Amino acid sequence: MKLKDALKKNQFIVTSEVQSPVEDDPEKLIQNLQLIRGRVDGVSVSEIEIDGVVGDTIKTCDLLKKSNFDPIYQTTTRQKNRLQLQKDLIGAHEAGIENLLVFTEDYRLTGDSLQEMMFFHVDAGKLSSVLDHLKEGHTVEGDALPEKTEFLLGSGVESSWGKNIPDLEMREMEEMTKIGTGYFLTTPVFNLDSFEKFIKNVNTFGVPVIAEVLIIRTAGMGQFLNRHMKPGLVPDWVIKKLSQAPEKQKASIEIFADIVSGLKDICQGVHIISIGGEQRLRQYLDAAKLK
Repeated sequence: MKLKDALKKNQFIVTSEVQSPVEDDPEKLIQNLQLIRGRVDGVSVSEIEIDGVVGDTIKTCDLLKKSNFDPIYQTTTRQKNRLQLQKDLIGAHEAGIENLLVFTEDYRLTGDSLQEMMFFHVDAGKLSSVLDHLKEGHTVEGDALPEKTEFLLGSGVESSWGKNIPDLEMREMEEMTKIGTGYFLTTPVFNLDSFEKFIKNVNTFGVPVIAEVLIIRTAGMGQFLNRHMKPGLVPDWVIKKLSQAPEKQKASIEIFADIVSGLKDICQGVHIISIGGEQRLRQYLDAAKLK
């Protein structure tokens, strides 16, 4: 079933995320995912650049589609003008990709300031402008396209606010709702109590919320993410459990299954980040009773 259909039927959504390979053949990645074919509603492919080399996100999405997955083209609006964003979206449409996941908040500065608000509104407005033109069947320059182009839009949001959601964050979600987002995808969730408070505050938008869940396989992996991605991203209790467990994989699966079990009563789905562990993903799905 396609992601759009699963959302319409109010099913508990299960999606996963991979990175488009920079050096390796993307077909190897697709092969690792065959073990979960039919068990996820969509697979998003994030853009990645290493030493100036960019992975071919659209090619990877195309291979996923040919392998009977529903691909999600994932991009940010950071450092992209309207023409570049338009070029990428037209290319995705020509490859038969129907799902778009956009992170506008990557363009923002830190702090609830006027400058930050201006950056966000320029960013959201840029995205809205491009999408509106494509839906009408022409480019932002006014040139006609072979056909009208429309995506199921997903929007990334910050979910670690608990009960104190900054006004700016709420305005961002309101703006993306106006643009027509079909669902919100949160940042990684570990604290279910805090996340439930977040959900109660944002339910007013009437848009499905899918929670991101990180698979942490070792204590070292959690510490690395805290050092290089975001301080405190992986909580101490997760790192402690993994460091003390005699069977690391068993502990990792238990953590994942417990978080997913709690999320089933709170939100509309999970988006799984396996960080290179696609070949083991089936074991995690089994433990969490997903699909």
